[in-house]
Amino acid sequence: MSRILSQRDLEFLLYEWLDVEALTERPRFAEHSRETFDAFLEVSARIAEREFANHNRENDLHEPTFDGERVTVIPQVKAALKAFSETGLLGGALDEEDGGLQLPHVVLRACFAWFQAANIATSAYPMLTMGNVNLLLAYAKEEHVKAFARPMIEGRFTGTMCLSEPQAGSSLADVTTRAVPVGDGVYRLTGSKMWISAGDHELSETIVHLVLARVAGAPAGVKGLSLFIVPKHLLGPDGAPAERNDVVLAGLNHKMGFRGTTNAVLAFGDGTYTPLGAPGAVGYLVGEEGSGLAYMFHMMNEARIGVGAGAVALGYTGYLHALAYARERQQGRPTANRDPSAPPVPIIRHPDVRRMLLASKTYVEGGMALILYAAKLLDDDSPDAPQLLDVLTPIVKAWPSQWCLKADDYAIQVHGGYGYTREYPVEQFYRDNRLNPIHEGTDGIQALDLLGRKVTMNGGAGLALLLRTIGATIAAAPPELSGMASALEAACARLAEVTRLLWASGDPGKALANATAYLDAAGHIVIAWMWLEQAVAAAGKQGAFYDGKRLAARYFFDHELPRTGPWLDLLASGDTLLADLDDELL
Repeated sequence: MSRILSQRDLEFLLYEWLDVEALTERPRFAEHSRETFDAFLEVSARIAEREFANHNRENDLHEPTFDGERVTVIPQVKAALKAFSETGLLGGALDEEDGGLQLPHVVLRACFAWFQAANIATSAYPMLTMGNVNLLLAYAKEEHVKAFARPMIEGRFTGTMCLSEPQAGSSLADVTTRAVPVGDGVYRLTGSKMWISAGDHELSETIVHLVLARVAGAPAGVKGLSLFIVPKHLLGPDGAPAERNDVVLAGLNHKMGFRGTTNAVLAFGDGTYTPLGAPGAVGYLVGEEGSGLAYMFHMMNEARIGVGAGAVALGYTGYLHALAYARERQQGRPTANRDPSAPPVPIIRHPDVRRMLLASKTYVEGGMALILYAAKLLDDDSPDAPQLLDVLTPIVKAWPSQWCLKADDYAIQVHGGYGYTREYPVEQFYRDNRLNPIHEGTDGIQALDLLGRKVTMNGGAGLALLLRTIGATIAAAPPELSGMASALEAACARLAEVTRLLWASGDPGKALANATAYLDAAGHIVIAWMWLEQAVAAAGKQGAFYDGKRLAARYFFDHELPRTGPWLDLLASGDTLLADLDDELL
């Protein structure tokens, strides 16, 4: 069995639960079949194993370097990106007329999970590029789509998103990068951007930056932000990269993990280069002035789902490594037989090791179910699908970032002292995964988004839709799952009541004081729903795999769902300690 991902689990989730094969009855996917889906999954697994996993440790030990002029990345990264590009998956879900394969998003997400689990750092380059392409296809002029998006789909160019700045971080209202119009939709940009993943390298012909900036005279705050295409090179008449644009690497950030992805501080318009005979980075306006953040959310929300998927993938591979180690490592004797002359047993026989493995199984398999469910909502043509995805997105990003990180924590613990050394890969999985609660909006920001916007929008329609959807699963549960169904129903009712209590006064300061506890509770309820869904799909089926699904569902309902009680109690109490305390006391 692979220690990257479980092919059997993906098959169960895609075909036995989500019935992805039925999508081929729709005109958009009519050229596909179960066979083509399986072929893409198989080639993804094979290339992930051969071209991505083969340099995951090398990526970590030899992170990108900058000598003041050029960035150097280990050569295996470029080879891996070439192999990925040749699969066609860069345009996997796009229309055929845009150079895509018209794969369902859910199949593409399952395919890409193999690459994220095998090498999260190298997989970040295509992930960002795909998000960049999707934004341009949605909002850019056709001439810019042709010039920049098409070469990215072909794998010739790569893309980034440039939001954060050294002084602003996640506070985009404080962005200071400036843009001055010079005519014909062309602007000159000046400023600095920080934490730009894939921000500089020589892995592609050029890099297409999507940059948030404030046009001269625009109002303060996010309403004054516009979005610009700022390529590393200006393009010649033939569409090939030519003159250098005035965007340069000021330095690389050196991270705890996720080291193989260049992480840049970029200077725009500092005069290092004079494109078209003048300093200032040349940028092309996307859409209308003042709508930049709205456009950028197209890529940001996709990236948030991608971050959640990466967290699941890293947790999943950590769990599989720990499971294999626990079956092989012999140490100690059962408490019922402490005879020192008896041979030691595999550590998987010890209850606490089983606890960690079973908890990890529920986190990673529950998280994978959530990721694929969210992806399938993009393929769903029902009117409710966009709103349901909107309310789930903060959970999709943040829940795996916390709990699949916990799976990697447990993977280290299962390995014992060996897990804390570089002889085994689990310590790297943890360090790589530790970034996910931070980037693309910290988990705390996701909590504010969920409680402050998503569950209250349109008079609470988002939360009502989520609870109705969960209620449909509860109603369809067979009698043998009635205990789980009842527990989930009670948890949903409590969540709805607590939400009403929090907003009864209409005071956001009070309502959001413990938003993280709300995210924790809502996330666990949603994952319990994912486990009830899987238990329903496994009902009546025989074999160790299905028994394992039933065991995991039972564990999550007995050991994890009860965590929501104290979280919801805290929220219902109206506690405002965190909002009211004197920070001098900390």
